[in-house]
Amino acid sequence: MTEATVPFRAGGEGYASHRIPAIAATGAGTLLAFCEGRVTSAADHGHIDIVLKRSTDGGRTWGPLQTVARNGSSLAGNPAPVVLDTGQVLLVHVRAAADATEHAILRGEVKPEDGRRVWVQHSDDDGLTWSGPREITPQVKKEDWRWYATTPGHALQLSDGRVLVPGNHSRPPTGTDTGAEAKYYDGHCMLSDDRGENWYLGYVEETSDNYINANETTAAELPDGRVYFNTRTDSRSPGTRADAHSEDGGRSLVKPFRPQAGLVAPVCQGSVLQLRDPDLLLFAGPAAPGARAMMAVRVSTDAGATWRSAYTADGLPAAYSDLVLVDAGTVGLLYETGDFGAYETITFRRIPVTALL
Repeated sequence: MTEATVPFRAGGEGYASHRIPAIAATGAGTLLAFCEGRVTSAADHGHIDIVLKRSTDGGRTWGPLQTVARNGSSLAGNPAPVVLDTGQVLLVHVRAAADATEHAILRGEVKPEDGRRVWVQHSDDDGLTWSGPREITPQVKKEDWRWYATTPGHALQLSDGRVLVPGNHSRPPTGTDTGAEAKYYDGHCMLSDDRGENWYLGYVEETSDNYINANETTAAELPDGRVYFNTRTDSRSPGTRADAHSEDGGRSLVKPFRPQAGLVAPVCQGSVLQLRDPDLLLFAGPAAPGARAMMAVRVSTDAGATWRSAYTADGLPAAYSDLVLVDAGTVGLLYETGDFGAYETITFRRIPVTALL
């Protein structure tokens, strides 16, 4: 049996909704569970803070809610945390005006200063306190990009020290109708070679035929040093997932994103995690083909080429998720779920590694 706790519940602790989970484990063994605290509604825009709960017992209990990033009464969201080899915790996220809806941004109706911009802050004490935010938008967002999102989910520090944050963006449509909505999401990642001080763009994949549109992307470093990317896609390609590999730490892709129809899922964010012993690449996401429901973990032993089912939490509604290694024998799954809707709670589940073999 797996153990489950509920760190975030809709309507609790001053927020109408909690969405977009991300989780990281510090060197001291503390679990840091982040999400968006949506103040007045479950909408993707409006007054949104990034909130955090800490666990020092492997996710069995959780401390009080902390507001980590606040943008006045506007949006701070899409938390992408990563614990560095120094012990410092970086939190990359986006900010935007409260009334900057995704539709308006895609149509180019939002001024750049009100649109999606990228910020970073850090903690030097295991997530107890946090620095002020620092904007890095000019380093990682091209001037003609409209939409912009980090991950969602955790970011990575690669074995050579490089920090990698998957992302997606949109561009203006081609042609004369400059006010038209952008037709595609495109993929990219942002990189730092000095532990978050300076940033630059890694691969940028932009398509024009809508065969695959790389939307919300997650990544893992494989044992051989390659980086595996898995992305949500809603396009003409088979299935709803696509994947790709990088051999140069995210600077470029070996091949463009290709369909990964072996992962049956609705159009939804998913998360990946590489285990080293045993050598397993994990994918978490809803497994119901046409609905956000039935949170499951799938396993690959060939770097994402093929997948098999390993663990299903239950048959309930479920949506976004993130994975973390709690200890040598336990994987943690932080995910949106509920009895009658996918966004009632953000639940944490401890899964024994033996359950995935």
